[in-house]
Amino acid sequence: MATLMSRLKLRLIRGAREEDGTATIPFLLFLPFFMMLVISSLEMGMLMLRHVMLERGLDMAVRDLRLGIFKGDYDEFKDLVCKNAAFLPDCKNAIVVELQPVSTTTWAPLNSAAICVDRNEPLKPLNNPFITGAGDQLMLVRACAIFDPIVPTTGLGLHLPKDASGGYWLVTSSAFVNEPEPGT
Repeated sequence: MATLMSRLKLRLIRGAREEDGTATIPFLLFLPFFMMLVISSLEMGMLMLRHVMLERGLDMAVRDLRLGIFKGDYDEFKDLVCKNAAFLPDCKNAIVVELQPVSTTTWAPLNSAAICVDRNEPLKPLNNPFITGAGDQLMLVRACAIFDPIVPTTGLGLHLPKDASGGYWLVTSSAFVNEPEPGT
C-alpha cells in the first residue's frame, strides 16, 4: 500500500508540473467575448448595409421625382425605392415614405418622430397624402424601414433599440427642390 501511495504521489507531482493544457483555460475564458465580437460585427455590418441601401434607394427615387421623370402614386414610389435598394428583405412591407412640401413662410419641418410600419397592426394606408409638389417647391422626404436583427439575443442585436415586434428602425431623409415647370 505504501508503494501505491508513493506512486500516486509521484504521478500527482509530475501532473502538476506538466503544461500540456495551459492554453485551454484562457481560450475557454475568452471564447464567449470573441464570439460576441464576431456576432456584433456581423450585425453592425448588416445594419450599415441596409441603411446605405435604404439611402441609395431613396436618393435614386427622389432624383426621378425631382426631375419630373416619376409620375406615379405612393405605392409606385415605394416600389421604385425598393427596386433601387438591394438587400432590403420584404422592402415593400417594411418601408414607409413621407413626402411633404415645406412652406417657405413658416419653414415647418416634418414631424420630429418618423412614421414607421407597425407590424403588430394590419397594414393601413398612410394618413398623409403623397404630395409630389409643384415646380420650384422645396420638398422634404423621409423613409423609415423596420428590420429584424440577425441574432436578436446576443451582442449588438440584444442592445439595439427595438419596437414591440422586435425590429429596429432605419430612418433616412432628404430635401430637394422640384425642377421648374416648363414655361416659368
